[in-house]
Amino acid sequence: MTENDDKLLAGFFTENRHEIADNGFTRRVMRHLPDHTRRISQLWVTFCFTLALVLFFALDGVQLVLDTLRELFTAAAQSGVTELNPKSLLIAGAVLLFLLYRKICSLA
Repeated sequence: MTENDDKLLAGFFTENRHEIADNGFTRRVMRHLPDHTRRISQLWVTFCFTLALVLFFALDGVQLVLDTLRELFTAAAQSGVTELNPKSLLIAGAVLLFLLYRKICSLA
């Protein structure tokens, strides 16, 4: 019985549907609504980035990065890689930084 009522109601509303002119009303309302999610997202990203920077410097991240790079170049030089292309290393570093940036942005 309820299926029949549902069909009758759907048919009635389909037949008597009237479109009301918007005249830009929806756009004006949406433009004046506050965007809380964007603000919260920006605050969260700022907080996380600041925390990451503080931890990086507090835990001596600069020295760790420099030590790792020094070990990398020392190992490369000792293994006999004499034709190290600095341009390729620069491109690889830029790609890694870009991927890190994208990962951080995707967490927001």
